[in-house]
Amino acid sequence: MNVETLCSKILAGERINFDEAVFLHDHAGIDTLAYLADTIRQRKHPEGVVSYIIDRNLNPTNVCVTDCTFCSFYATPKDKEKAYVLEREDIYQRIQETVDVGGVQILMQSGHHPKIGCEWFEELMRDIMARWPDLHLHAMAPSEIEHLARVSKITTLEVLKRLQAAGMKSMPGGGAEVLTERVRAIIAPRKTSSDDWIRIMEEAHSIGMRTTATMMYGHVEHTADRIEHLQRLRDLQDRTGGFTAFIGWTFQPGGNPLGDELIAGGWSKATHAEYFRVTSIARIFLDNFDNIQASFVTQGADAAQLSLRMGCNDFGSVMLEENVVSAAGCCELIDVTGIEKHIVQAGFTPRQRNQEYALL
Repeated sequence: MNVETLCSKILAGERINFDEAVFLHDHAGIDTLAYLADTIRQRKHPEGVVSYIIDRNLNPTNVCVTDCTFCSFYATPKDKEKAYVLEREDIYQRIQETVDVGGVQILMQSGHHPKIGCEWFEELMRDIMARWPDLHLHAMAPSEIEHLARVSKITTLEVLKRLQAAGMKSMPGGGAEVLTERVRAIIAPRKTSSDDWIRIMEEAHSIGMRTTATMMYGHVEHTADRIEHLQRLRDLQDRTGGFTAFIGWTFQPGGNPLGDELIAGGWSKATHAEYFRVTSIARIFLDNFDNIQASFVTQGADAAQLSLRMGCNDFGSVMLEENVVSAAGCCELIDVTGIEKHIVQAGFTPRQRNQEYALL
């Protein structure tokens, strides 16, 4: 196995396997990976358009009992200062603000509140859709679906069907982190298992619900863990075709136990170069994914702009609100003008899209 042979295989349009991806990740230069990823991006999107969406990250509650060591956002049920559950009128006001500036989507995710089950979110979603019938609800990652099933004492498939009937149209890929049990045992031992994350995603696909896929890396994982994660996503996409996009970002160490522990041990935060490497590998390996989204929120707009030449064809979201990553002290939000400027400077045509990646 060598880089030159793998390059020829990839440029010929052939699929690489797990071992080849590991080798490429560890031995190919970033320039080589960028060239390969950009070539694949051009094949899939020859029109030269880079898309973005206008939405808002809405978090109805930050109360959570899962205690992930990497999370700076959540509050325990007993934390009276930090813990919150948003009032309905507050939620409605935030949604109206989003719609007023051209927003087409609400990304709704919450902590795992021990007393809030499926019924609470059903009622909320019905109310939202009654007020804004054209709004797209992109909501409730697999770990939340599993938690609601546990609280309401029903199956995860039933939760998905009930929320879909209430107005939930698609599901984000949050809570994936890295889909290997070795890693999850360290950073999120009480969270949804890798197998259950995949199973719930497959259940969503089975009822016609499209989803995104994510990976949060740059902490305790190894190369093989990253590629195993991508392998599981690719295998599921082969079975269902239900994923619309892949979004990867690096772990943010501010204000959480995992970050404190790693920094004390001499660990260094993932660089932009590492982000570019993994993003390029994702575009090369995930040959059955149409879209790869940049993460300007964690990497910054300039690095996201560079990633448009490393496989990404989407710049992400003009977020009117973001609470989870920003709680770790890392968050860059820019407006439509800023996003379009960066896309044009990278040599592309900017276009607004919806959650299904249809251009508006």
